[in-house]
Parts: sequence; C-alpha cells; structure tokens
Amino acid sequence: MDALTAALKVAASGLGAQSERLRVVSENLANAQSTGSTPGADPYRRKTITFQSEVDRATGGSLVEVSGINRDPSDFPIEFQPGNEAADDKGYVKMPNVNTLVEMADMSEANRSYEANLQVIKQARDLISMTIDLMRNQ
Repeated sequence: MDALTAALKVAASGLGAQSERLRVVSENLANAQSTGSTPGADPYRRKTITFQSEVDRATGGSLVEVSGINRDPSDFPIEFQPGNEAADDKGYVKMPNVNTLVEMADMSEANRSYEANLQVIKQARDLISMTIDLMRNQ
C-alpha cells in the first residue's frame, strides 16, 4: 500500500476517534445539571473516553481506536437546593461531577485534532489528484 493511502487511513482513524470524543463531551455538557429524580439518588456521572494505538498490518501505520468509554469515579459535588425534587431531608442535592470548563477545553482540543486530521485527508486527496493529472499528461 502506498504512503498516501496509509496517510488517509491514519487520518480517518483519527477523525473517527475525535468524533467519538466530541460525542462524549457533548453528552457530558448536556447533562451537567442532571440531578437524580429522587432524594439521595445519584446524578449523571461524567463519561471519559480512552484511546489505544493499533498497528495496521496492511500499511504499517499506527491507527487510533477507542478502547473504552468509562464513568468518572470522582465524588459528586453537593449543593444546597431545598426546592429540588432530588434534595435530601436537609435540602442538599448531589450534582453531576461534570466540570464545564474541563469539558469545554476537551471539546476545543478534540475539535482542533479533528480539523488537523481533516487537513491531512485534504492534502492527501490533493496529492493523489495531482498524481493522476501528471499520469494523464504523459
């Protein structure tokens, strides 16, 4: 397999991984205020994503794959909200362990990585197109 096809395959695996990362971050942000439905119930627990490197035997390139989507085991912050349906008898509610600043930073990083992989695909496509044009002209 040629180097341009290998580059396309590596970049495509990066696009898929970052797309999945953006989906997980979006879920976390969408549920940043999702409390439990009954007093003392656990709220939404932040999801985390892990990646692993995998060698593609056909190209010899190192691809990235999602190895798992897990739950963040950190403690839930507690807020005083006596009117909330999830409040305990003292008026405290367990809030999701989602930090919106961390999620926004993750989203920005994933977006930039996605754009970089997309740029690699565009460059490889342009090089393939130029190669075809050169072959036609000979």
